[in-house]
Amino acid sequence: MIVNHKKKCLLLRLRNPNKVLSVIPTAKPFTHNGINYVAVKHGPEETKVLRNIGINAPSPILHHYNWPSRFTPFAQQKEAAAFMSLERRAFNLSDMGTGKTLATLWAYDFLRSVGLAKRALVVTPLSTLERTWADEVFTHFPHLNVSVVYGSREKRLNLLKTKADLYLVNHDGIKVSGLVEALAGRNDIDLIIIDEIAQVARNASTERYRALQIVCNKQTPRKVWGLTGTPTPNAPTDAWAQCKLLVPEKVPPYFNRFKDQVMRQINQFLWVPRPNALDVVQEAMQPAIRFSREECVDLPPVMYEMRSAKLTAQQEKAYRDMMNKLCIEAEEGRITAANEAVKAQKLIQVACGVVYDGKGNEAVLDVGPRMEVLLEVIQQSKNKVIVFAPFVAVVKKLLEAVRKEGYIAEAIYGEVSKTERDRIFSEFQGDSKLRVIVAQPGAMSHGLTLTAANTIVWFAPITSNETYLQANARITRPGQKVSQLIVMIEGTVMERRYYQRLKDKQKVQGLFLEMVRESRAYA
Repeated sequence: MIVNHKKKCLLLRLRNPNKVLSVIPTAKPFTHNGINYVAVKHGPEETKVLRNIGINAPSPILHHYNWPSRFTPFAQQKEAAAFMSLERRAFNLSDMGTGKTLATLWAYDFLRSVGLAKRALVVTPLSTLERTWADEVFTHFPHLNVSVVYGSREKRLNLLKTKADLYLVNHDGIKVSGLVEALAGRNDIDLIIIDEIAQVARNASTERYRALQIVCNKQTPRKVWGLTGTPTPNAPTDAWAQCKLLVPEKVPPYFNRFKDQVMRQINQFLWVPRPNALDVVQEAMQPAIRFSREECVDLPPVMYEMRSAKLTAQQEKAYRDMMNKLCIEAEEGRITAANEAVKAQKLIQVACGVVYDGKGNEAVLDVGPRMEVLLEVIQQSKNKVIVFAPFVAVVKKLLEAVRKEGYIAEAIYGEVSKTERDRIFSEFQGDSKLRVIVAQPGAMSHGLTLTAANTIVWFAPITSNETYLQANARITRPGQKVSQLIVMIEGTVMERRYYQRLKDKQKVQGLFLEMVRESRAYA
């Protein structure tokens, strides 16, 4: 088999040319130097036909695509994109932090370039709507237009009407009144990408699942790709609704029949997985591709990801009031380079949901969206996780919330004794079920080796470069065998700018004063 890059075709030497000519009408036989060949257009559809008749044709994206990006794709990203570009319905079950988003965008962009896809609708968690998907398109695909379909009902419907290549909508946005009906007339949106499908589509009785079912299966024919690194976070039965959405022919039509296949009833209230449950799930969730972070040897040693968490109305008011107060202090000269970090902490406290009055009294704010993002990341991570929060009061609240979700977790902050810390670190590094450590970064930023985790989550930024780098280094140490992921949760411009400087190892001193002056200038 020869790949002709200039003419984008495959040249096949076959004993029985009719095997190909009978199923690919556009294939052409010819003779060169006395040798008989069949020329076949090297496109996704032709490649699938050839593979179906036993000819292992290479994926065309690997030979006829320029991979637009600021950096070279990893081998696993190329393989994932090659796989997805050949499948109408498929799962990418690779671990968080293995580059699923970019691989998916490359697959879409390639199909678009060869006329096999027009526009795509990406259904994704709110936290990754702009900070992951929109940012990746903006950074690596300048030739593509994005419409972030978010806001009021009227605003969403208007954004869906704008001309774009990709429409991004959050999980709950898909069920907004009128959106499904608007999509019914959009034959040009022929690809649906469902990010974190295990979150949005493992329960078939929800409104958003029913909306997805209509959009994916009851309107115009559409390709559908589902992405998740944790397809069955709670039980093998989590797979049924996801398969029912993407590949309904692979599972029984009713949930209880699938449950009987993968679970065994012990008593009236207790069901346990059958020994072959994983095999049944694996067979049902096909076609699929999966890479673990351990397999991705060419990933950069540390990857960074920003996730957004919208401030609640309570936080918005507190943040606005605090910023106005700080602007007045800046005008009066009471904020200086020496105390700006302390002042910045007041806004970070608001973002974390714990604020204090002048007498030291604590007020707790609703931080539901930020908490949801944290739990979302922990669920998506296959391995152990370290969560950093800037304040002790926040560490304690996060520990309570994480434990309430059923995770075995411990906390580290100044008041925790050395004996207790040693026990926690030893269990975490060992084979125990301790899954999460929630910590104040300054309390564990030096010397420790915690390579049992490969994911760190920052609940909010800090204002010290040294502490940030040292805290992240707890998992980036000798003995770490896989790429690490640093997830940064933000809800304000200030947090984003702090994170960017911390990540880039840039000076953070002066940033807060600069932002206060900007805020005053635009007030």
